[in-house]
Amino acid sequence: MEKNIPRRNFIKNASLAAAGMGMASIKFPAFGRNFAPNEKVVLATMGTNGRGLEHIKSLTKIPNVEIAYICDVEDNALAKGVNLVEKITGKRPQAIKDFRKILDNKDIDGVTVATPDHWHTPAAILACASGKHVYVEKPCGHNPEEGELLIKAARKYNRHVQMGNQRRSMPNLMSIMKEVHDGLIGNAYFARGWYTNNRKTIGTGKVIAVPQNLDWDLWQGPAPREDYRDNLVHYNWHWFWNWGTGEACNNGTHEIDCMRWALGVDFATKITSGGGRFAFKDDWQTPDTQVATYEFAGGKSISWEGRSCSNYPGEGSGRGFIVYGDKGTFVNNGGDDYKIFDLDNKLVKKSAEGEATNTINPLGPGENLDGYHFRNYIDAIKKDTPLNAEIAEGHKSVLLCQLANISQRVGRTLYCDNTEGGKILHDKDAQKLWRRDYEKGWEPKV
Repeated sequence: MEKNIPRRNFIKNASLAAAGMGMASIKFPAFGRNFAPNEKVVLATMGTNGRGLEHIKSLTKIPNVEIAYICDVEDNALAKGVNLVEKITGKRPQAIKDFRKILDNKDIDGVTVATPDHWHTPAAILACASGKHVYVEKPCGHNPEEGELLIKAARKYNRHVQMGNQRRSMPNLMSIMKEVHDGLIGNAYFARGWYTNNRKTIGTGKVIAVPQNLDWDLWQGPAPREDYRDNLVHYNWHWFWNWGTGEACNNGTHEIDCMRWALGVDFATKITSGGGRFAFKDDWQTPDTQVATYEFAGGKSISWEGRSCSNYPGEGSGRGFIVYGDKGTFVNNGGDDYKIFDLDNKLVKKSAEGEATNTINPLGPGENLDGYHFRNYIDAIKKDTPLNAEIAEGHKSVLLCQLANISQRVGRTLYCDNTEGGKILHDKDAQKLWRRDYEKGWEPKV
């Protein structure tokens, strides 16, 4: 970590509200300042090795948006972000290794967070407390409690917080979801989703010296400290519980969110997960094969299948979902597309061609489809336009993914109270996984 920002300041910034002092005591009118029509929205992007580069590509296409700061703990990633902004806009943003340095800057209107999962909520809470609106990648929390804390922060500081479940802003899906809710396929009672990939073994990592271009302590941030190993950074951290959340949260969030959206359900009453690490014997901790099922009040159910290491397509595509109703069926093959079939399996309606994609791309669905979601976020900052994936809705979908992981880890079905935020009932071992342990001094607080 950079020496001039000690670890204790993380707590100070995150908990100033409780002390009634500093940044958190500032009262922000409504959701923010009033923008003139051509006034710039100034942003900082945090995490630019992968997904954050896609943030840059989309945001720099929106008029009157400036990415003024790039924040990353690794020198190469930092350079990637800075160089991309300069290449697109001709203006070089400032490079900041420790994003907390920008929190006192009142010129920054928003922060986009594309870090590893364990940083999502802590970073977003600090940004909210300092008066910034937030776009945070999915999952919005490493564990259920973090999602609750982020909702609390968004409300306390009157900030717009959008989660990166981009399908909520895709025009075809938005249109067909309304028709489904209006009865296009009758009573939609069951949905089935899937995700496939051909990820290779990550092997057995060796403890080695931390690369000089990486601030390993700051990379770990809120997570309990572990030695640096040669098979973690940049992507394989997804498969370790200390930092990642497995394929369920990494990719399942998208289809599970869409299925929940289509069925019009919130919190599940019963969750079961089966699977494991089957394809290889290595350091990978989360399931590479997982089937999660959810039951909801009112006779509705969801099933999701994830196959990280076997990419044989489901229903002809690498990812997607199907919604079954008593008058028809709604099929999606991974992007902004749909087909509607009647009970005789006759195609009766389909989306326009052009925007659909079922490509398995860890960086997202592409600039055009990404762009709708980012524009919605910018419109919320400038005009208080309602968010398409406001954090309270995003959390509900991520919670389903997290509960599947908890069921998997304890090895049994979970029963939850759908009237109390989906809380786990009568299972002390599972309830312990509602939250995580933090490195001392890094606990997120609101």
